[in-house]
Amino acid sequence: MAHYRRILFIKPSSLGDIVHALPTLAALRQHYPQAHIAWLVKRQWAGLLERVEGIDRVWAVGPGMAGWLSELPRLRAERFDLAVDLQGLFRSALMARLAGCPVRIGFANGREGSPFFYSLRVGVPAQEMHAVDRYLLVSDALGAARPATPQFRFTVSPADRERVSDVLGRAGVRAGSPWIAVHVSARWPTKRWPLESFAAVADRLHEEGAGPLVLIGGPDDRADAQTMQALVKTSSIIDVTGLTQLGLLPALLQAASVLVTNDSGPLHVAAAVGTPVVALFGPTSPVRTGPYGTQHRVLTHPLPCSPCFSRRCTHAIDRECLTGIVPEQVVEAIRSRLAVRAQA
Repeated sequence: MAHYRRILFIKPSSLGDIVHALPTLAALRQHYPQAHIAWLVKRQWAGLLERVEGIDRVWAVGPGMAGWLSELPRLRAERFDLAVDLQGLFRSALMARLAGCPVRIGFANGREGSPFFYSLRVGVPAQEMHAVDRYLLVSDALGAARPATPQFRFTVSPADRERVSDVLGRAGVRAGSPWIAVHVSARWPTKRWPLESFAAVADRLHEEGAGPLVLIGGPDDRADAQTMQALVKTSSIIDVTGLTQLGLLPALLQAASVLVTNDSGPLHVAAAVGTPVVALFGPTSPVRTGPYGTQHRVLTHPLPCSPCFSRRCTHAIDRECLTGIVPEQVVEAIRSRLAVRAQA
């Protein structure tokens, strides 16, 4: 088996997909402990990778094809001898080729003609598998021993914990007290459980004395968070959406007792740092992209058309695969995950 000294890891987006690729990075780092490993990523996600062990350089690229191509002279000067393309698209595979990497590995079923650019093609079994396990097929093909438990190696620094504690404290969360993280947004409209249902869960938990509930997310999530706050009847919700940078997300979610969320990026960060997740799935497959691990609860409302993997619902009842999940189910799932967290 070849010994690679300089490895270019290509997984530019999105948040959840980047987290899914971390165990593959960890396996390659263990197999090639002396190698220099750079990770090519969109600039908006670079802050997260700066908190990951095993990366020698986080190589951030600007938006659009121009942003990618502007990096080519510097990439070629690095003389990488292996490119690991987990994105599997034309742009990522072309970058591996144009960067001058003599060995380029990716999936045989990659999209947009990407396999044409690979010198090593990894087959994917026909049956469904989680994205974490699918990406690990690449490290398997490179001879890296697969660990019994895939490793998500985030480094949560004392400085990050202090910054998170400060944000939470200013918002009204007492230091050291348990709290429940809630993420009500998602990129696809079809992935979004109704805000009215999230509000009903908040009211019920308030009646039971659980909480506090803390709304999390980025600046783009603020409108959803504010709408939910207006729908809540009996409790005050703490809102920190947009108040923490992406790089602080591991520290923020590690501090939570549980995360309640749609199928979204924070779900995977929470699972990676060991926080139990209650996840609501409709048009997507929890088998492929559910929270990784056994301490989580995934709620679904099975329909013949689900999962459809579509951003537009054509079912007779809009998003019934999600609206069929009732608040009582979510409250029960939260109770069970809080019990798991208490025993950890």
